[in-house]
Formats: sequence, structure tokens, C-alpha cells
Amino acid sequence: MSQPESLTSSDVPSSSDMPVFVEPWHAQVFALAVRLSEQGHFTWPEWAATFSEELARASAAGAPKDGSAYYDVWLTALETMLLDRNLATPKQLSDLKQAWTDAYLSTPHGAPVHLKR
Repeated sequence: MSQPESLTSSDVPSSSDMPVFVEPWHAQVFALAVRLSEQGHFTWPEWAATFSEELARASAAGAPKDGSAYYDVWLTALETMLLDRNLATPKQLSDLKQAWTDAYLSTPHGAPVHLKR
């Protein structure tokens, strides 16, 4: 039995060497990481190390090699950074995920999802 190939940052779909954001949340989670780094909550090398660790975990867990899990891993890395830097608590992340799930499930198909504040 062969070892699975590892998922790397080069597996993300691209066009002219720019990331392709298939879903709006891909762009949003990307921008959040960039902004938090710009604000000094973590350095980009710290981000890259955390993201690399999460890519390795995802690959070891059998994530698809086609790049489709790239932003799922990006989100996991962002959550890790938020927790590690005490920028959010596990409960806050859990509550926010539940709020988005509730909003998504109560939104008619094709309509924009709005999070109630």
C-alpha cells in the first residue's frame, strides 16, 4: 500500500498564478487571514507554518489531492490561529458556526445567506 501524496499549497486551483475563489467564503477567509496578519496578530511566516501543518494533517487524513479542500484547510488554519492567539474562544467559534448553519438552512435556495446579528 503506497503512502498518499501530500496536499500542498501548489494544489490550489489557479489562473495566471492567482488564487481562484470558487465560493465567496474562500475569498473572505483568505482576506481575514491577510488582515489579521497585517494587524500584527501573527506574522506571515507563523501563518505559513500553521497552514503547512494543517495541510499535512488534511493530507494524512485523506483529503482530496485535487485542491478542492484547500480553503477548508485554510479555514482550519485560521481557526487554529484564532484559538492559539486568544482572539476567539472555542465557544465563540462554535456559536458562530451554528449561527451560519441556522442562517443557511433557513435561507431559500438561491437567495443570499444573511447572518442575524
